[in-house]
Amino acid sequence: MFKFVLNGILRDRSRSLFPIIIVSLIVALVVFYKGFLVGAMGNMFKDSAVITSGHVKVMTTAYKEERQMLPNDLALLEVDHLIADLSQSHPDHFWSPRISFAGLLDLPDENGETKSQGPVFTTGIDFLSENSRQAELWELDTRIVSGREIRHFNESLVSAKLAEQLGLSLGDAVTFVGTTMDNAFTTFNFIVVGTFDLKMGPVDKQMMLADIQGARMALNMENAAAEIFGFKHDMFYDDKNSQVLRNQFNKMHSDTSDIFRPTMMALRDQNQMGTMVDLADVATIIILGIFILIAMIVLWNMGIMSGLRRYGEMGIRLAMGETKGQVYRSLILESVIIGTIGTFIGTAIGIPLTWYVQEYGIDYSSAFENLSNNTMMMTTVFYAKITPDLFFIGIVPGVVATVLGTMLAGRAIYKREMAQLFKELEN
Repeated sequence: MFKFVLNGILRDRSRSLFPIIIVSLIVALVVFYKGFLVGAMGNMFKDSAVITSGHVKVMTTAYKEERQMLPNDLALLEVDHLIADLSQSHPDHFWSPRISFAGLLDLPDENGETKSQGPVFTTGIDFLSENSRQAELWELDTRIVSGREIRHFNESLVSAKLAEQLGLSLGDAVTFVGTTMDNAFTTFNFIVVGTFDLKMGPVDKQMMLADIQGARMALNMENAAAEIFGFKHDMFYDDKNSQVLRNQFNKMHSDTSDIFRPTMMALRDQNQMGTMVDLADVATIIILGIFILIAMIVLWNMGIMSGLRRYGEMGIRLAMGETKGQVYRSLILESVIIGTIGTFIGTAIGIPLTWYVQEYGIDYSSAFENLSNNTMMMTTVFYAKITPDLFFIGIVPGVVATVLGTMLAGRAIYKREMAQLFKELEN
């Protein structure tokens, strides 16, 4: 029967071509929409991960308890050794040390006297080490307003808002005034080589970026770091993976008598991000479910209409000696073949389309121009994400819905007598 039905599909294009095209297009849309939705939800957390939380991050237990105060006297020591261990035990992530500290930024005049002064929040980042991806993560090529990236340990980037506030110019030597890791008074000179704008409202209002070596020299923190940020290589936040990694790490470092033992936090553990992650997961399921339901209704209706138009054909086949069960099963098999072919073609179209958006993204910056003063960290370029389920998610609308529609329409075979079917054929 399979060969008979397949030959019928291939030879009678008027019966199979249009359904296959419709199934293919709908499956391609479902595959792409699922990949884009998952990728977009993951990208919502990208800026938050890069700037404040990482996918996971390591710090001392004491630092974790007081982290809102930036207590660098409770920072991690022997960081290079810890990063090497993390890289070896968790190669699916890359790890980068970071120091966050606050103080005053002093701009001197030509006589060395204070020209302007203001509070500054500085982040020391590993920009200069070999294979560093920090410039890429911070998207400095698009966020630098003027000047260039950091190329030396004593250079810095200052937010455009802070530069305007203090009257800074490129090439100015500014003095950071604060305290060291040991709470001693310190000053350190940075050269301003560029200004940046994260387009996140007050987030970068008083921010300065520096290389971590310069930050260590300023704070007397040799081979130390406040936190070690971990990111998946593809920069896609996987909440389940991060929780497993956190639990494994904390189980290995469970000596409660040592307040300086390293501890790990996932993105969901910070700044009430857990609620956002859970809401994003629920929203993804609901939106995708509605989309798939609509697609299934369309294909179901197509199966019903296709079956209704063939009542006359069913009458002839019954007159030639086929049983009602044989006719019904052949219609179902035919819809399975059409749905499978359409699902295969649609998946073959949807996966490359999803890959393209995964690599190049869709820029929504013009749509977010009026939202530049909000406080939410949100990227304006959304990327799709190819996940394993994209290769078989099209089966639900492509095969199941088509078959259900045919089954519903085919039930009429059992409700009509042969004479009635012939009468419909005459009409």
